[in-house]
Amino acid sequence: MTQADFLKTPFPTPVEMPREVTAGTHRFFNRELSWLAFNWRVLEEATNPRVPLLERVRFVSISATNLDEFYTVRVAGLRELVREGNATHSHDGLSPSEQLVLINADARRLMAAQQSAWNKLKREMEAEGIQLVPRSKLTKRDRSFLEEHFLNKVFPVLSPLAIDPAHPFPFIPNTGFCLALELERDGDKRRLQALLPIPQQIDRFVRLPGGARFLPMEDLLLLHLSMLFPGYRDAGHCAFRVLRDSDLEVEDEAEDLVREFETALKRRRRGQVIRMKITQGAPESLKSLIMDELHVTEDEVVEVRGLLGIADIKELVLNERAELLWPSFTPRVPERVQDHEGDMFAAIRQKDMLLHHPYETFDMVIRFLNQAAADPNVLAIKQTLYRTSKDSPIVDALCEAAESGKSVTALVELKARFDEAANIRQSRRLERAGAHVVYGFMQYKTHAKISTVVRREGDQLVTYTHYGTGNYHPITAKIYTDLSFFTCDAALGRDATKVFNYLSGYVQPEGLENLSISPISLKPRLLELIEKESQYARAGRPAEIWAKMNSLIDAEVIDALYAASQAGVKITLIIRGICGVRPGIKGLSENIRVKSIVGRFLEHSRIVCFGNGHGLPSKKARVFFSSADWMGRNLNRRVETLVEAMNDTVKAQIVNQIMAANLADEAQSWILQPDGRYLRDLPQDRGDLFSCHRFFMEYPSLSGRGSAGAKDVPKLAHSFD
Repeated sequence: MTQADFLKTPFPTPVEMPREVTAGTHRFFNRELSWLAFNWRVLEEATNPRVPLLERVRFVSISATNLDEFYTVRVAGLRELVREGNATHSHDGLSPSEQLVLINADARRLMAAQQSAWNKLKREMEAEGIQLVPRSKLTKRDRSFLEEHFLNKVFPVLSPLAIDPAHPFPFIPNTGFCLALELERDGDKRRLQALLPIPQQIDRFVRLPGGARFLPMEDLLLLHLSMLFPGYRDAGHCAFRVLRDSDLEVEDEAEDLVREFETALKRRRRGQVIRMKITQGAPESLKSLIMDELHVTEDEVVEVRGLLGIADIKELVLNERAELLWPSFTPRVPERVQDHEGDMFAAIRQKDMLLHHPYETFDMVIRFLNQAAADPNVLAIKQTLYRTSKDSPIVDALCEAAESGKSVTALVELKARFDEAANIRQSRRLERAGAHVVYGFMQYKTHAKISTVVRREGDQLVTYTHYGTGNYHPITAKIYTDLSFFTCDAALGRDATKVFNYLSGYVQPEGLENLSISPISLKPRLLELIEKESQYARAGRPAEIWAKMNSLIDAEVIDALYAASQAGVKITLIIRGICGVRPGIKGLSENIRVKSIVGRFLEHSRIVCFGNGHGLPSKKARVFFSSADWMGRNLNRRVETLVEAMNDTVKAQIVNQIMAANLADEAQSWILQPDGRYLRDLPQDRGDLFSCHRFFMEYPSLSGRGSAGAKDVPKLAHSFD
């Protein structure tokens, strides 16, 4: 047993810290630095020998993609505040300019670590027969192949651009990758400066004949410069890549929201450059030209000794090399659905059903909507769409339902960052099919995951409802851990209908029977439930909270947790990403401990369990799942849901399986220290470290077992009552 097994290990001895930590702004960790710490944990998986080789390559790519998005949104926002002279301090007491200095230093260390991890992985890949071939090592056969490949598949999409008074510096889009060239004419030695943008529509790496051998696209272009600039030779070159401010500004009083977002997306494409990476040792004339034309300063430039655009190495994760990837895994179909010959409505009528994705297939959510679309007894479908796939089977089902005459209402969130354009396309498709499309609020994002199906059964109308913690996205549902809750409980159906009426009619719902929603009642309810546990502790009764989510940064909620800890409530938090809580500090948070799980699947479900005067685990606990992280944006500026699980089997599945396994995890857990460091305990002599991901892949869930029964379903935690 390691310290990461929170199910069995006691709370650590609290540490003493100065009063300015326990009473001042330093009681919070900085949001941005906490996010960077999370991305360090992602990168650390690239060095974890327990992870298959090509999956480690994928982790480096993910870390690089994450960092790009962080810069285009969070860093861009801080820089805008500095430009405007806004010195508003974060909860931890830092001004925007102070945060940028700390971010810049840590991010540069992270980028250097990414290159170091990649260089080590390259050597391991070469030992497995996967290699990047330098231009100097190309064979005659390689060069012949590459010439044909260049002429047929690359040359037609290139646009070489001279830079002179007649040819001004071109626009380079966000994540745009370019070669900058200093060319010399053969005849008179006249110099020419030029750019060669590398189109994002073509692969970054060209596969060479004979095994898994690859050449970077920039090397292919340099190899064939004579075809692009006849009569010139390469007198110096470098590569560079830019990131632009990608936040959207939308007019609050827009008359046509879709058109306003289309305009805003065009503005985003031309956002200010906030970071530029350039090849280390680039010719000074080229570097100066690029910096001047892109209006970037030295502190916005990162010189890279290694591979630019390291996110692109995901192309080298080869599906054909199964032995270097995670073992294949097929999600389960719930036995109860099979008992009813695939009829989702019959399975839900039997009793509430909770699915745990990706271990149980997301296809059940798609089947639910497909059956609704085809069922003549279904009268109406209502659906929120925050993110979904390009060729979405969810949207297909909604369109089919609308075209067959059913009443279909789709709430499409246009403000889903980086999915705005896709959501505009989906909304137009739905409208063409005859669905009623609404866009919710200008000032709030609709992040709730709700679907309702109204079905005529005899002389009654029955509402079947799906509440989720994740998006209606069949691709991400294969790697994100999320909960899908199906019910035909009338009260939950009425609550869902009231939320849809709120989204379409802007009238606040009254008399919600189970549901709490932000920005109205979710945060007050959380604070009330936390305070209730404090009251139990003060009364000498067992008091405990287990919570799991992506991010916890809301200052008011954190202070409520600190107060509960000081009252004696035992608080265990599983926070994958950003965490503002300082755990384990005497007089502040001695009864709080925090871990982060990073591994094969991306932890995404939001769950909170309250002992309710009985401790945890307990059959009398109050158990909730939610679409919301505990952040200001989710609790105050989004429409989110918090659902209480009332069914005993569902509660047992969440408490005794899902939360217990996350608490018990050792193999993928990092423990947050009082000083902000995350430490991992991976004894080299132990190959039996408990992995919650492996546990869920190997064992079925309680809910949905049907006639198969629950005898083979292990309970990691046993209730006290």
